[in-house]
Amino acid sequence: MDRYNEIILQALLVDGRISNVDLAEKIGLSPSACLRRVQELESKGLIKGYRAVLDSALLGVEFIAYVGVGLRDHSMESQSAFEAAIERALEVKECHNVTGTFEYLLRVETRNLQAYKAFHADVLGAIPQVSNITTHVVMESTKDDRA
Repeated sequence: MDRYNEIILQALLVDGRISNVDLAEKIGLSPSACLRRVQELESKGLIKGYRAVLDSALLGVEFIAYVGVGLRDHSMESQSAFEAAIERALEVKECHNVTGTFEYLLRVETRNLQAYKAFHADVLGAIPQVSNITTHVVMESTKDDRA
């Protein structure tokens, strides 16, 4: 990693759709040198991909919560079964195995509170490995670097 690669990564975080010509101009390299660097960062796995950031409100998603999930036991089998169940849950946008008072932290997005209640009961509540669920409702996001 050198200064140019760091600037490339920062610029792509802000605008993943920036043209190679504009990116090259921004960092002071020729377009061919810039493209080679971006391709190298991609091949090394530093750039995992590019994505669209959607407007949740316009899509009808009005309820966001972070959900702590505790498991009945801490075996690899239990964790794998839980993770497989969560992989199928479309409401779960992020799933992180964490330390602390619970094993998993989920970011859950639904249309509204009623849809979350159904998810809570019918999805999380139906996973046999789950022992407890703690929900933290997002009131407002004053900083969100994912967008």
